[in-house]
Amino acid sequence: MICEIRGLARLAVAGACLLALVGCQTNPEKQVLQTSESQVQLRSMQTRAFDTDKKDVVLRSVISTLQDLGFVLDGADAVLGSVSGTKFGRSGMTYYQIKATVTVRPRGTSQMLVRMSAQHNIQAIEDPEPYQDFFAALEKSLFLTAHNVD
Repeated sequence: MICEIRGLARLAVAGACLLALVGCQTNPEKQVLQTSESQVQLRSMQTRAFDTDKKDVVLRSVISTLQDLGFVLDGADAVLGSVSGTKFGRSGMTYYQIKATVTVRPRGTSQMLVRMSAQHNIQAIEDPEPYQDFFAALEKSLFLTAHNVD
């Protein structure tokens, strides 16, 4: 008798779990499409093309731009074309951490594609403003470098 009750209880719990899982997934196709749309929007905020074929110059400008914006460099790899950094700060009584990774890669023969991805604490930053600020500063740095202004 007790074994039958335990068996029924296990079956009820398994059924409830299965029902909960099925209930959460109302329209998987719609969820996948929404995710890919938001990813495309995020990627468009994170990426800019620059008219230069000098990867090393762009990487140096990325490094100086991150440092100018208050990031401490965690690592850089010229071969992979990546730079990562962390910025620590405080807003009121709350401390925060922003991690950024910037990649530079050729696009065709006359452009470099720069992509920055950033996280606030452990959450991906989806607000366009930090990306716009970074790319505006990077564009100025590349302009000054191209015109030999120190």
